[in-house]
Amino acid sequence: MSFTFSAEVADRDVVAAFEIAPGETVALLGPNGAGKSTVLAVAAGLLAPETGRVVLDGRDLLDTARGIDVRPHRREVALLAQDPLLFPHLSVRENVAFGPRSRGQGRRPARARATDWLEQVGLADLGERSPAQLSGGQAQRAAVARALAAEPRLLLLDEPMAALDVAVAPALRQTLRRVLAERTTLLVTHDVLDALLLADRVIVMEGGRIVEDGPTRDVLARPRSSFAAQLAGLNLAAGTWTGTHVQLADGTALHGIVAGPQPAAGEQVVASFRPRSVAVHLDDAAGSPRNSFPVVVTDLEPLGDLIRVRSEHLSADITAPAVADLDLVPGTPAHFVVKATEIAVYRLT
Repeated sequence: MSFTFSAEVADRDVVAAFEIAPGETVALLGPNGAGKSTVLAVAAGLLAPETGRVVLDGRDLLDTARGIDVRPHRREVALLAQDPLLFPHLSVRENVAFGPRSRGQGRRPARARATDWLEQVGLADLGERSPAQLSGGQAQRAAVARALAAEPRLLLLDEPMAALDVAVAPALRQTLRRVLAERTTLLVTHDVLDALLLADRVIVMEGGRIVEDGPTRDVLARPRSSFAAQLAGLNLAAGTWTGTHVQLADGTALHGIVAGPQPAAGEQVVASFRPRSVAVHLDDAAGSPRNSFPVVVTDLEPLGDLIRVRSEHLSADITAPAVADLDLVPGTPAHFVVKATEIAVYRLT
């Protein structure tokens, strides 16, 4: 079942257009305020855009030009948010049976379908409990079962694991990975593991616009937007290809290795490199095979046995003894140095 979305929400400065193929799971990524939740709200029928069209499996759910706006409960779209929102007065089984019942199924077949979904999400023995008797992870799995028991043509997931304990999220992630197979799904998340494990494709939004769209592993391995690079833990620098190196906006020449199609001179490119590839020096240590960036340290973040040294735009991962030897603190001027062989350069078009 295919899904096509195109909408402009003027008061929120969101303009987005994309398609989801039948059975595809697309992760919608972006910083807070990028417009992700607005897209979900328009798709679910909870927010009316100024202009737009939403089509699901050939059926118009929204077409502002023709005055079509199908009510949320008639769209065959299920929205699962951070809060499970289970009905407190119903048992877990009756919560899951609610969808089939609302679509006209009899009590017995609806309960049978609920039992089947509870088994699929690992809650077969908890059907008669009240929602108040469930843990956070169990309640969210029950919410997944309730959403899917309604047989939606499109499933919308809005940060489904954001409110869960770190120890609980992996189990729900595995449940979703299993039950979302071949389902048309739009997933909003900030977690790179969600995108890697659940999504076939990634769309990145920044400032209410789509800035990146591609297969999940391609986007995370070769990010072209600042948010995707941050999510993947990569440094990112955009500039112009001169034929031999990348010319950054401030005039810095950045040398790297072209990955993929060779860019033409004058073409816009992006260079990416991992923080672990960066060495930190107090003095300029540039040479022909190395790139040196003058920076001011803004933050120091422990990462296991390493310390992430951040500047305004770049990060370096070095050992704690190295931080101590360099006497690095916020405000320290330094140079981030990286070998040309550690930098991958990609065309932006």
